[in-house]
Amino acid sequence: MIYVVEDDNSIRNLILYALRENGYKVKGFEDGINLIDDMKKEEVDLVLLDIMLPEKDGIEILKDIRKDLSLKDVAVIMLTARGEEFDKVLGLESGADDYIVKPFSILELLSRIKAVLRRYEKKEYQNKNFNEISLDNKRRIVTVNGKMIDLTFKEFEMLSYFMQSVGTVITREDFLIKIRGYDYEGETRTVDVHIASLRNKLQEASKYIKTVRNLGYKFEE
Repeated sequence: MIYVVEDDNSIRNLILYALRENGYKVKGFEDGINLIDDMKKEEVDLVLLDIMLPEKDGIEILKDIRKDLSLKDVAVIMLTARGEEFDKVLGLESGADDYIVKPFSILELLSRIKAVLRRYEKKEYQNKNFNEISLDNKRRIVTVNGKMIDLTFKEFEMLSYFMQSVGTVITREDFLIKIRGYDYEGETRTVDVHIASLRNKLQEASKYIKTVRNLGYKFEE
């Protein structure tokens, strides 16, 4: 099931029609007031979420979704007229899986949806440990020396990728493909923003994240 949260009736109806024609089960919403409650009543795979919504904006709604462990397997793609770099980083930092700027083509939207859903289908929930760092994929909990660390959705995904690729150089492009499901040209700078925040939160344990000049990053002793 895909939820489409968009206050513009014409855009919402166009998206709903296109998704139905491509075999998806869909449901439309003009705002996100009761969205969380509705998501808990049925199995939702993905939410297409507009940022500019009445009453409560999409970023606030996204943060509410990511705080709820029962919704950890729900993918979120932001739909918005905003194209500023700051807005993109804010959406991704808050846990969005992708960010599409209006106007967009239906073919592009379908491609992004398929990429994000493929990534969620392949997600593995084994726990990971590296020295003092422990990562519980199922409960989405990270601890350092037994102390819980509060990570955003993207920071958690990056740390998980680091811990399953110890000693391997990971380029910025690798991060985007692994975490977002496809090559997203021009957005590699957002990776550095996430890495800087992750390092800050890991504090002493950030010593394992090494910068590899002109290439990317590596996680090792």
